[in-house]
Order: sequence, then C-alpha cells, then structure tokens
Amino acid sequence: MSHPHGELYHTFIDQGLDTWLARLPEQLARGLDRNRHGDLPMWEKAVAKLPELPAKRTVQLDCDTVTVDLDLSESQHRQCENLLKKLAPWRKGPFQLGGIYIDTEWRSDWKWQRVAPHLAPLEYRKVLDVGGGSGYHAWRMAGAGANFVLVIDPSPRFYWQFHAVRHFVGNADNDRTHFLPVGIEDVPENLGFFDTVFSMGVLYHRPAPLEHLQQLKAALTPGGELVLETLVVEGDAQTVLLPGERYAAMPNVYFLPSSKALCHWLERCGFCNVRVVDEAVTTLDEQRSTDWMTYQSLVDFLDPSDHTRTIEGYPAPRRAVVIANKPG
Repeated sequence: MSHPHGELYHTFIDQGLDTWLARLPEQLARGLDRNRHGDLPMWEKAVAKLPELPAKRTVQLDCDTVTVDLDLSESQHRQCENLLKKLAPWRKGPFQLGGIYIDTEWRSDWKWQRVAPHLAPLEYRKVLDVGGGSGYHAWRMAGAGANFVLVIDPSPRFYWQFHAVRHFVGNADNDRTHFLPVGIEDVPENLGFFDTVFSMGVLYHRPAPLEHLQQLKAALTPGGELVLETLVVEGDAQTVLLPGERYAAMPNVYFLPSSKALCHWLERCGFCNVRVVDEAVTTLDEQRSTDWMTYQSLVDFLDPSDHTRTIEGYPAPRRAVVIANKPG
C-alpha cells in the first residue's frame, strides 16, 4: 500500500524543501490528530468511501466554478453527494464535481475576479496560499499555470474537503496542488522560497498582525509578491479599529486598519511597491447561507435595520486587496 502522504513527500524532495521535509511527519501527525477534532474520523471515512471514478474526465481549473465533468451512475451521484455533504459546511468555492454543484457560503470566484487581474503572472511560479480553506483558490492558481501550489490551513475539515475535490480532479493538475494542515507559524523561518504568497482573510484573526506580515515576507523569495486581502475600515493612515469580543459575530477578530494604515504596516515591515488594488464592502450575494452551508451567514451578523453596521454597531465588513513585494 502506498504511503498516504507520499505525493507530498516526493514533491517537497523535488522542490528542494529539505529543511521543511524533516518536519512533515510531526506536522501531519499533529494537524490530523483525531484528538483535536471529534469529527475528524468521520471526514476521513467520507473521503475514503468516495467511489472509484471513471478515468475519462474533463477538468477545468481556470473557470469560475472548479469543474470536473465525468459520468456517474445515479447511485454513484447520490453516494458522492451524501459523502460530500458530510464534509459541510463548505465555505469557499464553488465546485461542480461530477454534476454535483457545491454552492458554497462564499462566492470565492468573485474575490478571484477582483484579485487575478493585478497579479504577476502565476505561470511557472511557486505559490503559498495561507489559510486557503477548502483549496478553491489554490485550484485556480494551478489553473493559472503555477508550477507548485501549497495550501496551508490548520483546519482538518478543510484538509478533507481539499482531498475530496482531489479525488475528482485526479492528477489533471499533474499533482502541482497540495495541502498541509498547519499554520504560517509552522513554515520554517526565513524559507525565502515562494514566488507568490497569498494571505486572504487571515490578518484580522492575528493578535500580532505585524508578526504575520513578517512571517509572510520570510516565506517569499527576494522580489516575490505578497497578495494580502483583509478586513479594513475607512480612514487615514492612523485609523485602526480594535473591536470588542466579537466583530460581525466572529470571535478572535483583532485589528482592522484602514487600507492606508495597512500600506503603512507593510512598508514598516520592509515591503516595497505597496499598492491597494481593490477595496469593497462585502455584499449579501457574495457571502450567504446555502444548502452546503446551512448555518448563519453575513445577513445574520448585520444590524437588521441598518446593513451598513454589524450587530455590534461597527462598520459592516469591508475588504481590501493590497499587493506588495519583498525587496530583491
């Protein structure tokens, strides 16, 4: 029987990530420790039970919906849908897998449409996606021609969602896309390896945001590109909101800078060529409850009489995309 993480080990060897390779066994064991999450065995079993699929398939990683076209029998379709639902809630997508449309909470394709035009071309690049969730954006990065894409996210649910999608994609991406269930603090210090690093929807969860920016910079190769997307507020270069215990019903939300303050932070951390490429209020069409994410969503976290405010009275979620470079 082949090693369950064999592809990941081989890829790290091929990429010359020797310093990280030695840490993989411990990181995988910790990230997939069944004591960490009671549902982990159920997710693992759900992915293991996905039926063997026909070799003939058409995979599209470069369109808004990550799509795998293949013929499933009615019973296979039903079985796959039931197993994929066991991995819910699905937050980042959408996916169309063998005729099963996974309508995720986030229209992540809209975010990608806002980000993609401003990126240095991803073709042949080595890419790190920090906090990448189910891996939707990582598949889009592979679809844009990246040579190696690594998602890191400590959530074991997202790890198994990624591998469920991998079951359908097969090796249509030539095994260029991988997932490691760790956080940015588990990336070896001063790695200086990745050409592009994405951190989307992570910074506001960090109690030490400048430390996060330094960690992202350390993972980049000289001249590499950081793509940072985070919650912001309106204001000048000194404006930063530190909410109370919750922001839009989310715990562990810390610093929400203005986009000008965010640029200042990046410059203080030694980034150059810092520019805001997009800023927009999150709409109720972009983040909402669906059959695949049945919990409360954005509309429930806003003031019902004033959607410009959260239920706590803060400005409603507004997101900026900032791109910067590590000096060459």
